[in-house]
Amino acid sequence: MKLTLPPRVSPQGFDAALNAFASVVGKGWVLSSDADRDAYADIYAPGSTERWPASAAVAPASVEEIRAIVRLANEHKVPLWPVARGKNLGYGTSAPRMAGSVVLDLGRMNRILELDPKLAYAVVEPGVGFFDLHDEIARQKAPLWMSVPGNGWGSVLGNALEHGIGYTPYGLHARNLCGIEAVLPDGDLLRTGMGAMKDNPAWHLFPMNYGPTWDLAFSQSNLGVVTKAGVWLQPAPETSLELTWDIPEEGDIAWVVDTITPLKIAGLIDQNVFIPSWLGKIVLLGTRKDFWDKPSAMPEWRVQELLKEHKLGYWRVSIRLYGEESVNKAKAEVIKAAFKRHLDAPPFESWWRQGDEKHPMDITLGTPSAVPLQMSDWVGGRGAHMGFSPVVPATSEHVIGQLKRSRKIIAEHDVDFYASFTIGGRFANNVNMLMYDRDNAGQIDNIKKLFNALIDETAKAGYGEYRTHLGWMDRVMDTFDFNDHALRRFDEKIKDALDPNGIIAPGKQGVWPAAYRAQKKEGAE
Repeated sequence: MKLTLPPRVSPQGFDAALNAFASVVGKGWVLSSDADRDAYADIYAPGSTERWPASAAVAPASVEEIRAIVRLANEHKVPLWPVARGKNLGYGTSAPRMAGSVVLDLGRMNRILELDPKLAYAVVEPGVGFFDLHDEIARQKAPLWMSVPGNGWGSVLGNALEHGIGYTPYGLHARNLCGIEAVLPDGDLLRTGMGAMKDNPAWHLFPMNYGPTWDLAFSQSNLGVVTKAGVWLQPAPETSLELTWDIPEEGDIAWVVDTITPLKIAGLIDQNVFIPSWLGKIVLLGTRKDFWDKPSAMPEWRVQELLKEHKLGYWRVSIRLYGEESVNKAKAEVIKAAFKRHLDAPPFESWWRQGDEKHPMDITLGTPSAVPLQMSDWVGGRGAHMGFSPVVPATSEHVIGQLKRSRKIIAEHDVDFYASFTIGGRFANNVNMLMYDRDNAGQIDNIKKLFNALIDETAKAGYGEYRTHLGWMDRVMDTFDFNDHALRRFDEKIKDALDPNGIIAPGKQGVWPAAYRAQKKEGAE
């Protein structure tokens, strides 16, 4: 990838900045060759990776090195784009929102600093991946479980800070963060919560502090660089029971949601309940050409044939219970009775008990897996995906409305329909997975138009995305329009006060510092 300099930085100034960074981390950890820049490109980019090019990367190994780099970045007016492990697939991976930014790669900071089996938490650096923490828990034989997202090869902190979701009782990952250490845009060092008091042992135990609580201000944020955080973990249960139903019809999602939501709010169901449509299972059985070899979207008659052939429902609901066996059995009877009011078929029941092996693909047991990445192979070629992910109230009215809306728009663009709903209690997170071949220009153009239509029409109905790809960050922020975009104006005031040079992640989540606000339209879709 050719060199794209940061705005307002000359070649001589850029070289001076890289040399200054090398004086902190060593020349080997300043990565500025064409191959290095390629390594930080968005491998799932809907279009050219040169829409969001990094100028270089620098990889510190300590908090003090980060502080020094941030100070030097201010001195040389070189913007930084922090990444934990850069595995944010479908959202931009390691690529920066503003062209020419230097990626601040935190992957070398990969220590598990603390693992407390009694109070069920860990303290980790940003480079710690889900597999790393899983293996350390196993090595120490700690009676703890993690919550993991669908794709488990990313960073524990990175996923939580990007509002990632898992499928256990601890599935709202940002909510599991307790006590953050962050380097601020001027190089100062902050500890949130009880950590604001030196050596306070309750730092990672109490989720608030004296005065305003700032932990979540660093999530989906460009207010600082998180260097470590506490992460709450789930105590390993005595048993776990999974109840699985295949739900026959598309419209059945209405009663499914209205059945699960009150049970979830009441605490009878602890986990976030993931409800994928049929394509979520078919992608694990082969690629698209194995089931439909035409370029058009798979028609409904073919879908029905596949459901019969593979004995699948249109949706699959798996509800997992955790705890003592007698309690799980009692909860299961209540849940089965609720489902039986709408569906005569009994669920498939599967028990896990302490001492049993965990299935390596079962993320509801806290086991990280990379198998869901297989979905990118669905369309063939150099497969990739993006997710359109609005949040709606967890009622049949809202879920059916959003389902019909997104289905209609996706059908109008002749794309296979792959949706899921995750019931987190009072909300439902609706992910529409859009898959494409990165080498097919027609598919890329169509996916972009489709994504824009989904954002616009969903916003007109009153719903917003909770997370999106780099190229659409501004467009999604535009949809949060209450009181003349008061949220964005508030974010920008704080950003400008803390980061007058606009050094940390300009443009992230549509928040631009004054120094770079003129760059907003560049790289936007």
